[in-house]
Parts: sequence; structure tokens; C-alpha cells
Amino acid sequence: MRAAKWTLLVVGAVIFSLLMTLIAAFVSSTQQTEATQSGLESFYTPPNPIPTKPGTLIRTERLDVDVPGATAYRMLYSSQRPDGAPAVSGGMMFIPDGPAPTGGRKVVAWAHGTVGQGDACTPSRSTNPLQDTTNWLDQMMQLGWVVVSTDYAGMGTPGPNLYLVAQAEVRDVVNSVRALQEFPPGNASTDYVVWGHSQGGHSSLWAGHLAPELAPELNLIGVAAAAPAGELALIMGAQWDTAVGWVIGPEIVESWPVVYPNLPLDGSISPAGLANFARLANECIAPAAIEGMVRTDLGDKFFMVDPTNTEWDTKAREQTPPPLPASMPVFIGQSTADAVVLPWPNAVLQEKWCQAGSTIELLWIGVVSHQDTAMTIGPAVVDWLADRFAGRPATRTCDVAPPVSAPAGKITG
Repeated sequence: MRAAKWTLLVVGAVIFSLLMTLIAAFVSSTQQTEATQSGLESFYTPPNPIPTKPGTLIRTERLDVDVPGATAYRMLYSSQRPDGAPAVSGGMMFIPDGPAPTGGRKVVAWAHGTVGQGDACTPSRSTNPLQDTTNWLDQMMQLGWVVVSTDYAGMGTPGPNLYLVAQAEVRDVVNSVRALQEFPPGNASTDYVVWGHSQGGHSSLWAGHLAPELAPELNLIGVAAAAPAGELALIMGAQWDTAVGWVIGPEIVESWPVVYPNLPLDGSISPAGLANFARLANECIAPAAIEGMVRTDLGDKFFMVDPTNTEWDTKAREQTPPPLPASMPVFIGQSTADAVVLPWPNAVLQEKWCQAGSTIELLWIGVVSHQDTAMTIGPAVVDWLADRFAGRPATRTCDVAPPVSAPAGKITG
């Protein structure tokens, strides 16, 4: 009996010690993050007034990351809200070390996926600014292209961040390309493509429609996307009562009412969702996903009802990119194992866009997570973009049916 008691005491002491170690590590990490972000605050503080010319390069500094054969910079530049109000966004520029060709370097505008809206989540402010760039950024540097990456206005800069609002995202992407034009070491040409993942895929597909009008002085020659959040209503209808709802929902609730002030929250968002959305929207993606999984396991839902049965459906369809014209080639890569942007909504997108005559190429892959899709298809994207820059005709894969289809009863219209 005494031995058992001592065993319990020892086990308890070990667990307590481990718990204290984890708490200490968490506190230390939090303090380090706060110190890092505090040190960056002056760089990301907008001038007063904000330059009214969209794409004005406000300031730059070297970024301490290892990109072989290239130099990286963080930047702050002016952008615009959908209503024309001035805003600022941070971002990054990756410039090959070799000499630029005659006519300037070809430009790739990278649009990142969902990372969370907090300052420490912002790519150019984070401890991992190269996330999602494995397998393609190095290749682009070797080819002599210059890559510019927006953070999106309101991420790491004064908000709001207009998440999954096309009219804001595309302005931020286009204005990052304009800002690059003002940076002499970039020696950028006016030919560019947009390449994005997840939320950034939503940005890139919409860029095919909006960017030529927003920046007619630039020449957009194609768009590419990995696991794009394209068919928003279908994705929301499939994921509203899952852990994904707890990750994506808070960011949408922080953003969409700014553009759609009459969008109802009461009756659509659960009491737990209303109490926690502001905090969760500013969490980085990993802790937000963990909390979402725990809450879902406990039976909590972010949305009270399927939002596609409410006014939210109308707004989701407004933010769903329509098929691109045949003159704007598009490449999409999608994993059949994706548990976030489910594969079947993008199968629906493929069928709709093919029927509309879009010049679309689909690369279907399997056994790859949502998070790894951009890195996995990166080499194929580089090849596809190289063909666009070289002026080669784009191919359509509409004669190959998608490997998945919408579940019975799902709306596909």
C-alpha cells in the first residue's frame, strides 16, 4: 500500500514537472514573440497621411531568410479598400542575385493562404516567412523571376483585414506588383502572373477578372492556384459544422460584416462563436485548428445553422469567382485527400468552368494534405508559368473528368 502511494506521488511529481516545463516554455515563447513583434511595430506603422497612389512603396528592409541565389526584403506599401479608402499592407520581395534580362524580370505575385489575422501570423512578420514556398521559390529564383508576396492589408498593419473579400484581396495583390515596380533592385517587367494557395487561390482566381481593370498598365498573363477556396457556398455548406468552421468562420465574421453591414450574426453564429470569434480570428492557424477540433469533439459548433440556408449564402456566391474568359489561362492543383478545401467543390468548379469555355488545366493529386498542396504541385506550377512567360499556348484538360463528384443532395448550381 505504501509502495503504491509512493508510486502515485512520484508519477504525480513527474507530471507536475512536465506541466511546469510546458508552461514555462509557452510563457517564454509568448514573451519572445511579443518582443519580436514590438520590435517590428515601427516598420509596419503607416505614414500619416497614407499615400493616395495605390502601390506606393513606403519602406523596405532586408529580410533575414535563406533563399539560395536571391536576396529577400520586407516592404510596406499603399493599397486600397474596396470603397477606395487608402490602406497599407506589408509584404515581401525575393530578387535573384544575377543580372536582370533586357526588358526586366518576369514577376510572380504570390498570394498566401489562411494563416490567422494576428501580427505574429503575418508572413513578413512571422518566424517562418518562407512557409508554403518549398519546391518552387528556389526554382523561380534560378529562372531569374522576381517574386512579390502581399500580406494583405490589415494583417500586421491597421485593420480590418478583409478575408475572402475579392475586391480587397486583388487590390492588395495588384498593388504589391506596383510597389515592386518602384524598387530599383527588382528591375521588374510589367509581365506578371498571380499564384496562390487556399485563400490565396481565391485571390488568384479573382485576379484573373479584376486585376486587368485595376492595373491596366500591367500585363497579367495567367493565374495559378493550389486548393483554391473557389466555390465558397459549397465549401461553407460542407464544413460549417466541422472543426474547419471554427478556423475559417471567425475570420469571415471579422471581415464580411465590414463589407456587408447588414449580414446577420445573431441566429447564425452560436453563442460560443460570438463570444470567441474575435480572439480566434487573431490566433495563428495551428492553435486555432487545435481549439476548433477540441470544441467540435465537445459538440460545439461555430455556426448555429447551415449558413447556406441563410443570407450568408448570397454573400458567399457573390465572393465566388465566376469562370474566367478563355483569354486568361488558369492552372489549378487539388488533392483528393484535402480535408479543408474539399476536393468535390473544385470538381464542380472544373465542370462549370469547362462548360463556360475557360482555358483551364487541372492537376489532381492524392494523399496530400491541404497544407502541403502548394509545395507538392510547386514544380508543375513553375513549368506552367514558364510556358506562359514564353508565350506558349495553354492547354485545357476538360476532356479528363475530375476523379471525385459532389455528394448526393449537394447543391452544385
